Amino acid sequence: MSTLQPTVNAASAANFPAPAAAPTIPAVSAKTWIAVIGATLGAFMAVLNIQIVNASLADIQGAIGAGIDDGGWISTSYLIAEIVVIPLSGWLAQVFSIRIYLLTNAILFLVFSAACALAQDLPQMIVLRAVQGFSGGVLIPMAFTLIITLLPKAKQPIGLALFAISATFAPAIGPTIGGYLTENWGWQYIFYVNLVPGTLMIAMLWFSLEAKPMKLSLLREGDWPGIVTMAIGLSALQTVLEEGNKDDWFGSPFIVKLSIIAVIALTAFLVIELTAKKPLLNLRLLVRRNFGFGILANFLLGIALYGSVFIMPVYLSRIQGYNAEQIGMVLAWTGLPQLLLIPLVPRLMQRFDARIIISVGFALFAASNFMNIYMTNDYATDQLFWPNVVRAVGQAFVFAPLSAVATAGIEPENAGSASGLFNMMRNLGGAIGIALLQTVLTKREQYHSNVLMQSVSMFEQATRTRLEQLTQYFVNHGILDRADASHRAYVAIGHIVQKQAYILAFSDTFYLLGMALIVALIAVLFLKKPGQTSAGGAH
Repeated sequence: MSTLQPTVNAASAANFPAPAAAPTIPAVSAKTWIAVIGATLGAFMAVLNIQIVNASLADIQGAIGAGIDDGGWISTSYLIAEIVVIPLSGWLAQVFSIRIYLLTNAILFLVFSAACALAQDLPQMIVLRAVQGFSGGVLIPMAFTLIITLLPKAKQPIGLALFAISATFAPAIGPTIGGYLTENWGWQYIFYVNLVPGTLMIAMLWFSLEAKPMKLSLLREGDWPGIVTMAIGLSALQTVLEEGNKDDWFGSPFIVKLSIIAVIALTAFLVIELTAKKPLLNLRLLVRRNFGFGILANFLLGIALYGSVFIMPVYLSRIQGYNAEQIGMVLAWTGLPQLLLIPLVPRLMQRFDARIIISVGFALFAASNFMNIYMTNDYATDQLFWPNVVRAVGQAFVFAPLSAVATAGIEPENAGSASGLFNMMRNLGGAIGIALLQTVLTKREQYHSNVLMQSVSMFEQATRTRLEQLTQYFVNHGILDRADASHRAYVAIGHIVQKQAYILAFSDTFYLLGMALIVALIAVLFLKKPGQTSAGGAH
């Protein structure tokens, strides 16, 4: 029997091949991880800078003598430069090499961060912020590009989780850091705070990125008509979105002219990109099912992400009278839970379908906004705690899985276009979301004021009683002229009505954000599991 055993085993092996070994996951070198971490640190600082400055805008305006209306350009100039350079970065990285392009812009970002703290007047600050935005905007898509080109598919969720910290945690924690630094150290430190992590970032990139020759010949082959029309169109559109509500939208000739320029330039850009032999951005990626619906969901995420970070501080400042530091402490709970949850997301992606995780994330983010649609006069820190925690959990579950599903199957040669489009659309969603919320807040406050004033009538006994009580209050507190006291009572009633109208309008803005996230959730339902896409990735 023993002599026949090898023969039997051999025959069995011939007829029943051994099961295939599990696919080996390529090892990722320490240098590669250092490059990815360094690049995502840069993206974190670039995104953080938007919110950290917004939290301190009033202090900066006062320090450099800028008016309330003109001071908005301190943020607008940064955002315009950033949104223009994001889609350019993939091509410019090919021209100058990733190492030179990324390191140069990282150094410029730090230099101009420090320079902003030394600005003496508004024109100086606008120019410095524009250059800072142009260099900082590079750091966002380049980090995303490195993740989807340097890391193997099995390790990309870890890289995307790191990137999620910059994409969703940075906007949430920005007002907290900005408020604390402004109240305790002075507004200049919101720019100096970049220096230490920025120096670490530069050291990491210097050590880890391989030197490659520049391809300056690509400058001659560049899609210059596309570049020019895109830069003009996006600049005009961003300006319209930032300034429109303040200037009464199309009641302003300036806004009308810029809107026409934006429509013409962006239409020309689309035509050029779809017909050029070597387009700046491969817009045909948008017809791929996962990338197209992923971009839509990411755009709506931008509306909700930046919109909620905009509307919450306005509410707390205008209705509750909070200062920058107090606002930051409230918003901290939209950020801190993310630090605990984001590192767990790659493991969840190994166990569950990424689309389920994204859906849960969007559902929670939407729910957090719907929790705020019945706001009252005393709706403040305690009432906002749980909605903010739920929002943090939702945001943590969305970004990394959405990025992984959307970019699955993207070829290395299309990585720059994919990164530029994905990040640009999130930022553009944020700009549109903020503009939309500003307009909705204004219009709904007017609507609610009109409705409430109809019930505040002298024919109502409650109104007459309240006016008499307020008049007597002012008389008891030193207003000897009863007519003056009565006038002050009328003004006080008006303020009470307006405050209540604003609270109702803020509730409406949260409802709008929740609905945008429901639409994003519907878009997620159309995503295919990455393995189900065709070999060409076209479906």
